[in-house]
Amino acid sequence: MTLKLKLFDTAHDLMLKQLRPALSVNIGGQDHSLIEQCGVGPERRIEIDGKQIFYRQARDGNTVYLHLEGRNWVVDFIDPRDAAQVEAAGSDAIRAPMPGAVISIEKEPGATVLRGETVLTIESMKLQTNLIAPRDGTLATVLKTVGETFEKGEVVAMMETDDA
Repeated sequence: MTLKLKLFDTAHDLMLKQLRPALSVNIGGQDHSLIEQCGVGPERRIEIDGKQIFYRQARDGNTVYLHLEGRNWVVDFIDPRDAAQVEAAGSDAIRAPMPGAVISIEKEPGATVLRGETVLTIESMKLQTNLIAPRDGTLATVLKTVGETFEKGEVVAMMETDDA
């Protein structure tokens, strides 16, 4: 599963690779192991790649404010529906964020879809990801079938062009 986050003004893909026994993530092509440990009061501990780090955090909606090793960080978690709307500004293509295979097709060509609604589900490295409609409209075509593979960035479905 890939999440998007923004650290200050720079966007990053955060791929969840493994949940147990330790959380394993890939950020910017680098794998990291995370183990949250208990803390007292507002101060918490986390182990990142074997190193103990103390931090404090505050949350406001999708924004997390961290005080970590003497520095302050602002991390925004990007709602995939909002990201789809931004990406839709220049394209009606629904692209695969990573290589994989189609697991299920939720909407057929000609179906009316709402922004953020699942069009199809893919699997990559044993993680399932829903590919969503970038805007309200009509699904023009689904270019892959269940079980068919694709590469990162490949167009797997298209929305009908909005002539309005």
